[in-house]
Amino acid sequence: MAQSPSSMPVLSMATTGAELTQAEAVLWCHGFGYIKSMALQCAIKLGIPNAIHRRGGAASLPELHAAVPVAASKRPCLSRIMTFLAASGIFRQEKITDDGAAACYHLTAASRLLVDDDDAGGRSTCVSQFLTLLSTPHFVTASQNLAEWLQKDGAGTGAAAAERTPFAMAHGAGFYDVIRRDAALGACFDAAMGSDTSFVSEIVVREHGEVFAGVASVVDVGGHNGTTARAIAGAFPHVRCSVLDLPRVVEAMPADGTVEFVAGDMREFIPPADAVLFK
Repeated sequence: MAQSPSSMPVLSMATTGAELTQAEAVLWCHGFGYIKSMALQCAIKLGIPNAIHRRGGAASLPELHAAVPVAASKRPCLSRIMTFLAASGIFRQEKITDDGAAACYHLTAASRLLVDDDDAGGRSTCVSQFLTLLSTPHFVTASQNLAEWLQKDGAGTGAAAAERTPFAMAHGAGFYDVIRRDAALGACFDAAMGSDTSFVSEIVVREHGEVFAGVASVVDVGGHNGTTARAIAGAFPHVRCSVLDLPRVVEAMPADGTVEFVAGDMREFIPPADAVLFK
């Protein structure tokens, strides 16, 4: 008698033990994937990229013990975090002794983007603040509600409308409404956008200037302090640049004659221009 689909074995008899353990390893990697983000956040908070940078781009474990604020009893744990981040490509690990008792950690292209020392020549390329924003409890909590959000009907108005995204479901309001009422998150968001904008604008004006050919005016929507707009105006003087942002942002921006700031909400109005920049 043929088996019904519900009574058939889930795994084929041809599946080997090696294949099964490899499949479980894949699931373990996904299950513990969040540890990568938390370890990276830890390295940024402790100032590890800065500490390595100050020693010329390479530092031994004892040198890191002396440079970062880790309790003496927790120093063995720091080596585990560094090894983990090296395996993830954030740092490069070089063993000094055959038994691995001491190791030297080098900056990679990725971790160089986390250096925000005042004396770091390429400070505008630091994106550590953006990474810090992504690992805040607000985003982590929102991601934990994804399954519940998918099961709930978000159509309509009022309370239902507040659950149109997992973030809104977790916090009772949309992201921009939350940062208006949460000063700490708002400051974190502003710093994150500023760091990422400095990084991107430098590349745009240096390597993609052709996009501004024939463009006489640009409005940067949500341009905050005008970092991108100023970079464009400086590199292409023929382009008139303006920034549209919320009143609380524009009111804090001093006029410098280079960029025009316009207070408003992009959901209601965007000033006319040859090109509109959304980042």
